[in-house]
Amino acid sequence: MTSYIVEADGGSRGNPGPAGYGAVVLDAADGQVLAEAAEAIGTATNNVAEYRGLIAGLRAALDVGGEGARVAVRMDSKLVIEQMAGRWKIKHEGLRPLALEAGKLARRLRVTEWTWIPRARNAHADRLANEAMDAAAQGLPWKAGGSVTDSRPAGTHGTEADTRGPGTPAASGSPAGGARLAEQTDLLDRGDITELSAPAASVATAQTRTAKGTGWAPPTRVATSLVLLRHGETPLSAERRFSGLGDPELTPNGLAQAAAAAIRLSHDPYQLDAVVTSPLTRARQTAEAVAQRAGLPVETDEDLRETDFGAWEGHTFTEIQRRWPTELAAWLADPDVAPPGGESFTAVAERVTRARSRLLDRYEGRTVLLVSHVTPIKTLLRLALDAPPTALYRMHLDLACLSLIEHYADGNTVVKSFNDTAHLR
Repeated sequence: MTSYIVEADGGSRGNPGPAGYGAVVLDAADGQVLAEAAEAIGTATNNVAEYRGLIAGLRAALDVGGEGARVAVRMDSKLVIEQMAGRWKIKHEGLRPLALEAGKLARRLRVTEWTWIPRARNAHADRLANEAMDAAAQGLPWKAGGSVTDSRPAGTHGTEADTRGPGTPAASGSPAGGARLAEQTDLLDRGDITELSAPAASVATAQTRTAKGTGWAPPTRVATSLVLLRHGETPLSAERRFSGLGDPELTPNGLAQAAAAAIRLSHDPYQLDAVVTSPLTRARQTAEAVAQRAGLPVETDEDLRETDFGAWEGHTFTEIQRRWPTELAAWLADPDVAPPGGESFTAVAERVTRARSRLLDRYEGRTVLLVSHVTPIKTLLRLALDAPPTALYRMHLDLACLSLIEHYADGNTVVKSFNDTAHLR
């Protein structure tokens, strides 16, 4: 269920000319205004001002709702909405950095919709943008509450008022602002989608050229692909013992599993751009096998380590059930509960979420191999599926298995494969 609504707008009196933006965050349940933002940005185009408004609105939503808040985004700029939804190309180079910035903010939220609305329904954000531009014209900063009155009707800050000419109506059947969009068509291409940046060839780009699409989303969007590889066999995993921060090495069979994964990942459609691993030895050995074959360095991320199982480290499930029956029952029932002296799944999810955000920012539009463990990989899959924490107990991951998650600029995610062990057969 959507919790917040972001409405944003921007305009330029001249295109380019004196420009400003406005954004408002509303409670989705009752429409209450929770935050407002507006600013004059000097000389800029309508498109730049609109993207700046979107960025300000997403930041305000993060301030109000925090990471992962469910947000619906609504604007009267069809250009921005269609580009952020991944349906239109970005042809104007000056807009790419703004779209990337907006995409990074969107990934920190859960954007439930990108919706174009007529300008009459975007009056609040439109008013804020005009207030900011009017205040700047008088040498004043914008203040919440409308410190400067705009005497012009809402919706006249952009090129619709500047370019249509007196008495020239909007085209029949087009929404308010249609003239403004019409003159921006040199920035648009409604054919296949191109990347917001220019990523290296990857599983994402290979799949978007050939796939028929997943679900209802367009098949031509370029994603940031996270390829998830569980480490190979260790002495503890062979005996089905809890293996957290203990640091066993791979068995000979585990090394063979890592080598098989490396061969698999060296062929299409996998064209890796980076290899990132947990710091634990079993993951590093697996990552090094892949990286050596791919000719890539190995990076380490502490937040990809396995759960700290505390007193249960090295024990089997049966042993734990006999020695700690009450604690085990509580742990299985509640992800907030930690093993004695260990770490809860909730705490693991917090650090894995941090790692995901860092990696998506750093490797926008590329393919990254993450070599990790059962809990972090299950957590990444659970987050991608927007599943509850209890979903961790309903997934099984084999040793050296592969899974694939694609993350899009609009905040959406798609799990493309899960627990794939074809390379081990």
